[in-house]
Amino acid sequence: MDDHVTAKPASQDGAYRVLARKYRPKTFEDLVGQEPMVQTLENAFETGRIAQAWMLTGVRGVGKTTTARILARGLNYEVPGLADKPTVKLSQEGTHCKAIMEGRHVDVIEMDAASHTGIGDIREIIDAARYRPATARYKVYIIDEVHMLSNAAFNGLLKTLEEPPEHVKFIFATTEIRKVPITVLSRCQRFDLRRIEQSKLIGLLRRISDAEDIRISDEALMLIARAGEGSARDSLSLLDQAMAHGAGRIEVEDLRQMLGLADRARVIDLFGHLMAGRIEEALGELQGQYEVGADPAVVLTDLADFTHLVTRMKVAPKSADEASVTEAERGRGREFAEKLSVRLLSRAWQILLKGVQEVHASSKPLAAADMVLVRLAYAADLPDPGELMEQVRNGRNPFGGGGVPSGGGGAPSGGGTQAMAVGMPRSSGSSGSGPTMRSGARPQLSAIQGGMPNERAAPQMAPEPEIAAEPAHNLRSLHDCAALASENRDIPMKVAIQRQMRLVKFEPGKIEIQPTEDAPPDIAGELGRKLMEWTGQRWFVVVSRTQGRPTIHEEQEANQQQLLSDAKSHPTVAALLSQFPGARVVDVKVQVTDEDEAALADPLLNDPLLNEALGNDEDD
Repeated sequence: MDDHVTAKPASQDGAYRVLARKYRPKTFEDLVGQEPMVQTLENAFETGRIAQAWMLTGVRGVGKTTTARILARGLNYEVPGLADKPTVKLSQEGTHCKAIMEGRHVDVIEMDAASHTGIGDIREIIDAARYRPATARYKVYIIDEVHMLSNAAFNGLLKTLEEPPEHVKFIFATTEIRKVPITVLSRCQRFDLRRIEQSKLIGLLRRISDAEDIRISDEALMLIARAGEGSARDSLSLLDQAMAHGAGRIEVEDLRQMLGLADRARVIDLFGHLMAGRIEEALGELQGQYEVGADPAVVLTDLADFTHLVTRMKVAPKSADEASVTEAERGRGREFAEKLSVRLLSRAWQILLKGVQEVHASSKPLAAADMVLVRLAYAADLPDPGELMEQVRNGRNPFGGGGVPSGGGGAPSGGGTQAMAVGMPRSSGSSGSGPTMRSGARPQLSAIQGGMPNERAAPQMAPEPEIAAEPAHNLRSLHDCAALASENRDIPMKVAIQRQMRLVKFEPGKIEIQPTEDAPPDIAGELGRKLMEWTGQRWFVVVSRTQGRPTIHEEQEANQQQLLSDAKSHPTVAALLSQFPGARVVDVKVQVTDEDEAALADPLLNDPLLNEALGNDEDD
């Protein structure tokens, strides 16, 4: 865009022209944020190293088509008596400049590949490329959205693109560079047009609003630049809409309503409520922002942006001095950066990032956003895995009475979070299953030392005494795991345990296995998840490189083969087989008598050492 924008008439016929067209760049100097590309083209033109094709790629609205026209103008720049060669210094309007910029020059052909996708359209270009330009120096073909061409069209273009006539140049533009065949990319010089920085975008919007005599504050321009996401065209379209909405004067509140944005200060307040565990106040704040027109998805996006800003301030304090950061964000962001740990901020970022997708996909955005805030507020009080392991190593129960209650929430010296016993009792009969909130319990933030400013410490209730309960399932072997899978009617897991796992080591809460060759890659993790679901306890199932014992199925097969071998060698069976040629032993079933069942049921009667001490002889 122009550095010095002047007010221009709407058009010769009096029709209104949108700002994106009215202030469209006409020279390389007018392009905002594309200095590396301009420098490359300038050096190429000065040395005569002009390529036969260029590929312009980037997100929407960064100026790909405009750059293509300016490049075509530079290739055909001609001022009688002053300039007669390609250049990037387009100081004054040349012979062909106006027609090229308006898209009506006979030798600069623009084609939309979205509506001309076939080989027939490319064949017309190939046939016409043999003829010299009518008036200009080069015949330039500008193909927009080139990734929309069919495979046959791309293949038909390859030969001409590699060895075009000297008077032909190609300029391609696309937003989907990955869909362009590599055979085409290798024949072009590629330029990636970057998103425009917010500071430059704000300056561009300020110059255009001044030229249009529109009164608008810097904060409103910042909101438009943020919503434009680095796209000049999107930002100018929003400015156009704001001008129509405000009738010559653009107020921040009106702009927020138009864009469906929340007040930035209110977003910061919402962030403070969440990080302090004040879920009731957080839900009320979201409801208030929704009632004044804020989109729940936009509110969560703003929360994620502020979380990102606080994280950057913590790891790179100089980022607070950027021009796009408001004074409120700078002051309160530094306050949060001092009190919150990177682990907590990273966890909040992940929850918000997933939450934005859930709100977009939900038929009830406000309800979905409420659930995301509840999840975030309660997660702010949870310890991270490192702290859990440290508490376990120190012999403390991280979710039981070993937690340290705190009136206002005290942070460890490392800046992490500490699990609270208050409001987070263990569920009975499920040790190690993680914290569960009681009805009406409120999360208490311990990541911020002393809580938020002007926050009184809430009275703490004494932790309820816990009653030790026997585990519902006492697993001691893979046989027990297979039986538990059978009880829960999970036949695929039972088969996997019996046929695809070789046991290396079995301990309470930890199982080491060696999977078979046909086992799925995630069999260990799947078994751990199933056992946790069935028992309510955390089981670590790890894959070991140590050779394990045979699988349950292999042991059963070996036992069956041994029974068959013993049966065949029995004199009675051998006599029967000799009397009936062709007969064979198919299966052996062992019948268990009542005495055997009693022996199996009583481990003392089945103990050989005890039997020897009592004088019991096996032959008896």
